[in-house]
Amino acid sequence: MFGRRWRLFRLMGIPISVDASWLIILALLTLSLASAFPAIFHSYFPATIHELTPFEYWAMGLVTALAFFGCIVLHELGHAIVARARGMPIRGITLFLFGGVAEIGDEPHSAQTEFLMAIAGPLVSVILASGFWILAVVGYNRGWPHPLVIVLGYLGMVNGLVLAFNLIPAFPLDGGRVLRSILWSLTGNFRRATYWASLSGQTFAWLLIAWGLMQFFSGNWLGGIWIGMIGLFLNTAAQSGYQQVLVKQALQGEPVRRFMNSDPIVVPESLDLYHWVEEFVYRYHRKMFPVVSNGHLKGCVETRALSQIPRSEWDRRTVAEVMRHDLTALTISPDADALDALSKMQRNSVTCLLVTAGDRLVGVIGLSDLLRFLDLKLDLEGGDDSGPGQDTTRRERLGPEMAGRKQE
Repeated sequence: MFGRRWRLFRLMGIPISVDASWLIILALLTLSLASAFPAIFHSYFPATIHELTPFEYWAMGLVTALAFFGCIVLHELGHAIVARARGMPIRGITLFLFGGVAEIGDEPHSAQTEFLMAIAGPLVSVILASGFWILAVVGYNRGWPHPLVIVLGYLGMVNGLVLAFNLIPAFPLDGGRVLRSILWSLTGNFRRATYWASLSGQTFAWLLIAWGLMQFFSGNWLGGIWIGMIGLFLNTAAQSGYQQVLVKQALQGEPVRRFMNSDPIVVPESLDLYHWVEEFVYRYHRKMFPVVSNGHLKGCVETRALSQIPRSEWDRRTVAEVMRHDLTALTISPDADALDALSKMQRNSVTCLLVTAGDRLVGVIGLSDLLRFLDLKLDLEGGDDSGPGQDTTRRERLGPEMAGRKQE
């Protein structure tokens, strides 16, 4: 979901970060509040209060936009605190192009946990919307500066809109998660509940996309594009939410040793780089090979190491000179859970791991091994909720889904 991002601070022990895409929405929101070009942007403050200077409009716009995103952080913090209290790991909260997300390291363990997590964010938004409206009314009656009252009223209104939008029963919105918790409680089947909640999310997403197209062709091209982008994002998130459940249920509890290649191709430390490339890289079409000496794992050698070595020196340089020694991010135990192996691949952006017992290499496990098993298990066990004719589409999506996933 995320590209480049920056860690800002910790709030109640939870890391708060911003993705680079957040800068785009910050700029757009500030422009829509403060711009003097109503034909392009909404220009909320210039249309509401007329006696201010351009600098004051821009200051109001920036402060209000930052305050709004502060409210988004508090909304997500509500989810995160409840999740942590229910024993779920929290990786952090990130602001990005479409708002904010609490990165939770696991699916909820019960329908009750799902409901409490889902409703916590909207409850925070209720408190924020009510609080800002009360302050705006008090400020108006007591003669507070007009710009301050306008800002407080806007924040009350926008938190109310966030509340209303999030309560729509469309997964992965909070209302969709509440729907999933209810379906889960009624059916006792988390996978089936996720499937129907995901369908509700996709239906709502396509309605948003259709509305965005109508807005675009009716002249509101900027609003139409934005609504359509939100619809596309929600559609993808709803689909991936169901795929995550399929992946987890298929792999959880399966040991790594069940999938690993127990006879991996290894290279010796003394091999020169020219022969490594010719006899291993070109022959086996891989970018990384474990380096083993007398049965002991010494490191691994990757093709990217060659970028620092002139080709003319390949026959004079050895694998030992360029191999990677720190293998913490690349190794896993044969008794580890396959789902943990997948998570480790995702965290470290790799497609295979070295399976080790002490300092000995006992195998290699790749993303392709997990995909083949998952594909076979879904075929054999059936019980899918996607209906006839959709199995192929489902499996085609699992590849990118397993390459990287985030829990909202």
